[in-house]
Amino acid sequence: MQQTADQYKQVIEKCRSIFEKKARDYGTSWRILRISSLTDQIFIKANRIRTIQETGQNKVGESIDGEFMAIVNYCIMGLIQLDLGHDGDGEMDVTGAIVKYDEKANQAFELMLKKNHDYGEAWRDMRISSLTDLIMMKILRTKQIEDNKGKTLISEGVDANYLDMLNYAVFALILIDENKSVT
Repeated sequence: MQQTADQYKQVIEKCRSIFEKKARDYGTSWRILRISSLTDQIFIKANRIRTIQETGQNKVGESIDGEFMAIVNYCIMGLIQLDLGHDGDGEMDVTGAIVKYDEKANQAFELMLKKNHDYGEAWRDMRISSLTDLIMMKILRTKQIEDNKGKTLISEGVDANYLDMLNYAVFALILIDENKSVT
């Protein structure tokens, strides 16, 4: 499990670097987005990954890894928005956004450690396409919860689904990296 923890932290560091650079380029314009809009952004990224996996064609040229990293970052943005609410003027101090990013990434990491213990690192034997499908399923669940105005009878909320999608995307990135180092 130490290897997983180290690999997880490396993936998050790459994602955080992209988040920070984009925040410095664009500011925190994402703060204007509603939760449903962030969920739709995650859907777009996951759907593109799935299309590439199914067709074997990538006409845009952007990598699948980049799309999984975007899912990680959009999930973290969503978790931040759930805490703070969307901001009509779209502004947040970049340093403050990075602090919140680190808080949410750590929350996801701690959840991963607990689940990874209980599930015995079963994700390592999964296909990347299955992780994509699990992300898609969580997106559909999240959309349903959003359509129900956040009310659930027995199920976990939007935040738990974002955390799971984030962790599935990290697992996919770890597996992609391992497959690259094998060839």
